[in-house]
Amino acid sequence: MKAMLVDDERLALMQLDKLLKEIPGIEIIGTYLEPSQAIEAVGTLQPDVVFLDIHMPEIYGLKAAELMQEACPSVEIVFVTAYDEYAVQAFELNALDYVMKPIQRERLVRTVQRLQQSLVDNPKQAVQSSSLLIRCLQTMQIELPGNEPVTLKWRTAKAQELFAFLLHHRGQLVRKGDLFEMLWPDFPLEKATTHLYTTIYQVRQDLKRMGADIEIRSLSIKEGYVLDASRVRIDVEEWEQALRRLGVVTADNLHEQQQLVDRYSGDYLADCDYLWAENERQRLRTLWLQQVLLLGDYYTRQGMISEAMRVYHRMQQQYPYYEESYFALMQLYSILNERTAVEEQYKQLTSIMQELDVLPNEKIVIWYEQWKGFGASLARPAQ
Repeated sequence: MKAMLVDDERLALMQLDKLLKEIPGIEIIGTYLEPSQAIEAVGTLQPDVVFLDIHMPEIYGLKAAELMQEACPSVEIVFVTAYDEYAVQAFELNALDYVMKPIQRERLVRTVQRLQQSLVDNPKQAVQSSSLLIRCLQTMQIELPGNEPVTLKWRTAKAQELFAFLLHHRGQLVRKGDLFEMLWPDFPLEKATTHLYTTIYQVRQDLKRMGADIEIRSLSIKEGYVLDASRVRIDVEEWEQALRRLGVVTADNLHEQQQLVDRYSGDYLADCDYLWAENERQRLRTLWLQQVLLLGDYYTRQGMISEAMRVYHRMQQQYPYYEESYFALMQLYSILNERTAVEEQYKQLTSIMQELDVLPNEKIVIWYEQWKGFGASLARPAQ
């Protein structure tokens, strides 16, 4: 197991180097007093673990860990600290371990054993992630080929929202100031910065644990982050691409069009209910509703009444406040001469509209009144 050591205290660095060399299975590939030099070297050396002093005057340990993890995503971090508060912080970071100064040999042996077990449980390997799918419709999930979707598990709610926001803006620069304002608006800058570094670290650790080949790059000059999701699939991207590719509904693509409607399992990040995602949520919802109307209209024109009713019922179930589904079903039930069902649809619609304190669309009311009058005239005996 290859290890790098970083501590701005020379004696502490020498002691850690000496103790680790006495433990079998550890190869020291670099010791650094200057964290900036260690950050430059980690990408080339690709260590399995970095023993990192969390409290250094030149660069904050959490920031150093962030930059090292960016250069070497598979690296484990063991924080070294003389202060209990930083030990607690290291634990909250979900770092693999931490050790307290002065370092005790027995404690260090347990850390190395934990590291070795981690390498056995999670061996370094090329992750084939082009077939890994990130689901964003309704629930944020991850899906591997041949497996059921699994809901993403994050260390904290802030880590989940940070990832979702970066994924939402994938390929674009997201400034730290925007993240401060969104996630920690009432925190002083120094505290918000610490929380940001901590949460970025957590997200990277969680992504590594999930096997998702998603890179979060820190752009220090521009004070922000860029998330690269080019090596994974994203359901909303694939859904919209298929929508554009299929175009109008025809007999040749009818089956694919139906599958496209069925694939829309719910609104974009609906379970998270993030306010910043609302515009995208509305945009995708509108595309889906338009697609359902086109598909339902095609079924109706082809005389495929049961198929048309199925897609309109699906629309009504998913968006009960959307009037068009009630109107379409009223017309279809009228074709089938199912008067009770027409009445029930209109009753449901008026009840829903009353909840919103509005009246049904005038065209629906006019159609319904004409339909009732036509039915009544048929029921009157001839003079």
